[in-house]
Amino acid sequence: MKRFDISQLDTIEAVRCPCGFSRRAFATPENKTATVHVVDIQADSQTHYHKRMTEIYVVLEGEGTIELDGETFPLKPMTSVMIHPGCRHRAVGQLRILNIPIPAFDETDEWFD
Repeated sequence: MKRFDISQLDTIEAVRCPCGFSRRAFATPENKTATVHVVDIQADSQTHYHKRMTEIYVVLEGEGTIELDGETFPLKPMTSVMIHPGCRHRAVGQLRILNIPIPAFDETDEWFD
């Protein structure tokens, strides 16, 4: 049994998500540990939260803001944000981020008020 996985993010088909469009690596049923997403934030990003997942955002490109439980903070390349379960959040602006959900992304753990 191999003890590693490799993914080429730019070859993964993007899917619509509350933030925009996401390319999700390591999103397989047997992987419960973590996933890695490259997300292109869109103007219509929606405020949402997760009951189980923690997300780590790393801004790769662009500038904008992030709304966290009603507070707004600036984002620019190399800004990193850890978003804990229950925190209502959304990114705003022309941004490309790396998102690391822990445990692995689960689409049933996306909640909207």
